[in-house]
Amino acid sequence: MRWLFWDEIAARAANFPHDERRTAAIAAGAHALHDGYTDLIYVMLPLWQAEFGLTYAALGLLRGMFVGAMASLQIPAGLLAERLGAAAVLALGTALAGLGYCLAGASSGFVMLLGALLVGGLGASTQHPVASALVARAFAGPRSLRALGTYNFSGDLGKMTVPAVLSLMLLAMSWRPALAILGGAGLAMAAVIFLFTPRYDHGVAPAVSAAQKREVPPHQPRAFFVLLMIGVFDSAARMGFLLFLPFVLKTKGASVQDIGLAMTLVFAGGAAGKLACAFVGARIGAIATVWLTESLTAAGILALLPLPLAAALALLPLIGIALNGTSSVLYGSVPDLVAADGRTRALGVFYTGTIGSSAIAPIVFGRVGDVFGITHTLFLVAAFALVTLPLAARLRPALARSYGSGAV
Repeated sequence: MRWLFWDEIAARAANFPHDERRTAAIAAGAHALHDGYTDLIYVMLPLWQAEFGLTYAALGLLRGMFVGAMASLQIPAGLLAERLGAAAVLALGTALAGLGYCLAGASSGFVMLLGALLVGGLGASTQHPVASALVARAFAGPRSLRALGTYNFSGDLGKMTVPAVLSLMLLAMSWRPALAILGGAGLAMAAVIFLFTPRYDHGVAPAVSAAQKREVPPHQPRAFFVLLMIGVFDSAARMGFLLFLPFVLKTKGASVQDIGLAMTLVFAGGAAGKLACAFVGARIGAIATVWLTESLTAAGILALLPLPLAAALALLPLIGIALNGTSSVLYGSVPDLVAADGRTRALGVFYTGTIGSSAIAPIVFGRVGDVFGITHTLFLVAAFALVTLPLAARLRPALARSYGSGAV
């Protein structure tokens, strides 16, 4: 009887009309909640340290457990979505992410807390490949680039709002019930995702017009690998810059408050860049946008070094726009290089590579900084950004084959 009940719910959900706006809203909401869950850990680390007497190494392990589980299971999540359906896997992942924070709120010690964050990370691994593939199926051609850019931007909104909500909740209650409430929000969101996500077949998206169906992009594995390498270098440059930015500002006489303001300026610019560059990319092409953003990133990093503090702070929003703007164009170009039935898997591979790069790059650049100093290391970071330019040029023929000259 229970299985008949759930089968009936799934059947009703499958009969809902395909709706671009509904798909975009579900994907954006999931992205905001999952990215917010990821950054909640930063707010909780000092509280967990005080509660359980943890060392900095233990705190790092807590963060690493969540992010490591999230990064390592992107590809399996995509494969599972191909077998069980995007709605079921995204709903299950969201429920697990919420359950992880419910368990964290009930944790009595470090080991239980570590297990709770492992559960949360497992759930969070489903969001990027599955939700972005849903958006790519609902929208076609240049519209896919804009839609994925908006989806990408929603994650930054979650990073800003969910930790802020937790901070406000902590003024009225202790951290345990606060985490339980936020975890419960994930369980509720999982039900919404399962019931209201459109069911798409593994093929051409229903939103594609008859003319666009004749232009479905071929699978181009070599071009996809080049795109992945651009994403890896872009993520490495971004993480390397953010690692050293506080220390560069400190040499200019910045206070702790100045550094906090600086990071806010970079992240605000980054959020705006993700949204703006998706629309810029749809207008001037992906290749031109990558050249523009990566050139500005390298130039901004090098210009920051000699500037006084006030001028450096004024420059940071522009650097943030360029620093994060490339990612929207890169994610939005995956559907142009991969056939529809392989996009979930391809997006899982892409997110695994870029998230993995962002995890490894600070370690490598940190070691280089210890040996050669901050200034020389930032020159290397700028060079990483510029490496993407010849790689992007190699993509031009592949993107032209996909959707004509408008894609490049």
